[in-house]
Amino acid sequence: MSWEQVYEKWINEENIPENLKKELKDLKEDPEKCEDAFYAPLEFGTAGMRGILGAGINRMNIFTIRQATEGLARFMDAQDAETKRRGVAIAYDSRHMSPEFAMEAAKTLAKHDIPAFVFESLRPTPELSFAVRHLNAFTGIMITASHNPAAYNGYKVYGADGGQMPPADADALTRYVREVENPLKVEVLSENEAKTSDLITIIGDEVDNAYLKEIKAVTIDQALIDEMGKELKLVYTPLHGTGTMLGEKALRQAGFEKFVLVPEQAIADPDFTTVKSPNPEEHSAFEYAIRLGEKEDADLLIATDPDADRLGAAVRLPDGSYQVLTGNQLGAIMIQYILDAHQKAGTLPENAVVLKSIVSSELATAVAEKYNTKMVDVLTGFKFIAEKIEQYEEDHSQTFMFGFEESYGYLIKSFVRDKDAIQALVLLAEVAAFYKKQGKNLYDGLQDIFAEYGYFEEKTISVTLSGIEGSAKIQALMKKFRDEAPSSFAGINVVQTEDFKALTRTFVDGRQEKLSTPPSDVLKYFLEDGSWIAIRPSGTEPKIKFYLATKALSKAEADQKILDFEAAVNALTE
Repeated sequence: MSWEQVYEKWINEENIPENLKKELKDLKEDPEKCEDAFYAPLEFGTAGMRGILGAGINRMNIFTIRQATEGLARFMDAQDAETKRRGVAIAYDSRHMSPEFAMEAAKTLAKHDIPAFVFESLRPTPELSFAVRHLNAFTGIMITASHNPAAYNGYKVYGADGGQMPPADADALTRYVREVENPLKVEVLSENEAKTSDLITIIGDEVDNAYLKEIKAVTIDQALIDEMGKELKLVYTPLHGTGTMLGEKALRQAGFEKFVLVPEQAIADPDFTTVKSPNPEEHSAFEYAIRLGEKEDADLLIATDPDADRLGAAVRLPDGSYQVLTGNQLGAIMIQYILDAHQKAGTLPENAVVLKSIVSSELATAVAEKYNTKMVDVLTGFKFIAEKIEQYEEDHSQTFMFGFEESYGYLIKSFVRDKDAIQALVLLAEVAAFYKKQGKNLYDGLQDIFAEYGYFEEKTISVTLSGIEGSAKIQALMKKFRDEAPSSFAGINVVQTEDFKALTRTFVDGRQEKLSTPPSDVLKYFLEDGSWIAIRPSGTEPKIKFYLATKALSKAEADQKILDFEAAVNALTE
């Protein structure tokens, strides 16, 4: 069926809401936009789906939500009755249509006699991950587009372990979703039926309190916080998202008193009015926090993204200005503190393990090695960290201490099985208190780490290629790098190439080894000076990402290498 025929089916459908009807009529006047909205279904993959809000099969709307949930319901119908009765936990963030999408999912599940536990109001993604296990639900749905711009929303599915579904289950679920041919005909409860259905349970405080009780275990040195919690000056911004309520409660519970919220950004706002992008990876997201930090003479600025699974931070420099730290730097700082504190307390397990993604810094590995702690690399996607945690809890081979991704995702305690910015908020405040007691701040702490381990520097280049043409360009670029494998970058020879799609490790002399990870569309090049470069398409956005990483004796030398690598990558992609 052509996209024009699909469009006609939609515009002639009787049960289309008025807002979508109007948009469908407007689309008729713009064939290019209309084609983009209808040329192919919104992709449902291992990370769920994410897209622009609007009418069409390639957009986020109540019908694509129903289609995805119908697929999930059929997947659950194939399980035994007891498993099905465990139901689905559902949470949502501050975005446009998030509450409506959450209820559409619940109404779709109820048509299959599947219980849904829906949060009364917006909640962070990590609390949804926690709620799945806390409620013994079979699965969970999170309505969020994470740190994407305001025009987006998304739908993420979690497994019974509280992690995003691993590839095998996700592939099975995806098949069920794709079997739902017409999203306009998915049956759901009516509004009146939903109000009286005993299959839809509204949840709230009880889960909040249980989550906050677990958060207490994140604190390592309570005596330190009791002493310094009244002294540390902290500015926190939830960037108009879900972090406000639990973040503030978690900080107070731990014993931090001198923190202030950025008032303009503590308000849930689906338009993210005060920021260009609600992404703590971007320095511009800290504009309001920096202004307040300068006024309050704050030691540390912390930002969480709209669904509070990612955390960024800015530290005060000697001249009084603030510098935003990278996700890799924050990961290294937290690992150093956790392992050092446990070693000094005599509580560091002999089988301690830290987990990170394959595109995250080797500085974290150097820190872990100092404390005789194993570092395990996994594919990008926190579900792979969650899988390892589950494995270690079952076979007791390792004791999980920390997990992170360079894209500002951290997990300290495994009662959550996804990135948790609320946990990271509490721990990073403790680390800042540790350095403040020594008359230092996190910037000084980072310099100490560089002095000990060498100067590691990384940079991620994200190239956005939207629409039909963009998707084809991304595929063509990945094919080009495979077919015309570079032998050097910026004059530095490649000594080893890892292709995570072909599952091969190829050395410069032609020898090959098999990789043991699940397949993934990632290429990673190791250079003779210890630097590395990785390339992968984003799983959630229309982007291709290039990861550059190096180690040098000085910041100036590392900066220059990164500039040279960036120029080399740009030349190869022209």
